[in-house]
Amino acid sequence: MQMTRPFRDIALSIHVIASVGWAGALGVFLAHALAGLFSTDEQVVRAMYMAMSISAWFVILPLSVAAFATGVIQALGTAWGLIRHYWIVFKLVMTATATVVLLMKLTPISYLAEMAAQPTFSSTDLLGLRTSTMLHAAGGVIVLVLIIGLAILKPRGLTPYGAWKQDQKVQTDTASGDGLMQGTPRWVKAFAVISAIIVLMIGAMLLGGVHGPSAHMPH
Repeated sequence: MQMTRPFRDIALSIHVIASVGWAGALGVFLAHALAGLFSTDEQVVRAMYMAMSISAWFVILPLSVAAFATGVIQALGTAWGLIRHYWIVFKLVMTATATVVLLMKLTPISYLAEMAAQPTFSSTDLLGLRTSTMLHAAGGVIVLVLIIGLAILKPRGLTPYGAWKQDQKVQTDTASGDGLMQGTPRWVKAFAVISAIIVLMIGAMLLGGVHGPSAHMPH
């Protein structure tokens, strides 16, 4: 069902604000993580991790959910569709993955903030958890930059379903050049390989217990 122009503009505006805001908030989170990891000032270290917990729960999480939800609404309510174009599929998958990873890291982030609030917490405590938090934040920033890049560039390339829908509509062999007769675009193959590697790495770390939700936390 196609949205009317006013609703489409509102949905797009909310989606852009949420997506860019998410990237900006995560950038600040990363800055705090770096300061907390490398500073030798105990007060700075404690302040960084307490601030990170607040921003993760009350800024980054709502923005990530809003970006994902409005992205799905935007795709379903416009001619772009949800699975017709490769760039939308990759954008959706990466957004969902980033949101899931964020949800998994909220408990360790809260634990880190709780420990940082203790007067005895020092710059040498929980180095594994603090390093993991910083690395995840850095990876998240990279993923969000790629997502925003896809949204801006909208690279050409129809999925098999999209090509079939186009053939159904125009009754031609995808005359626009986006379809299967032209082969899968190179950027799609590159993104597919990178995405597969990332998924395998995340799966291996989670199954191995190296970077799961309870990693680097005392049991």
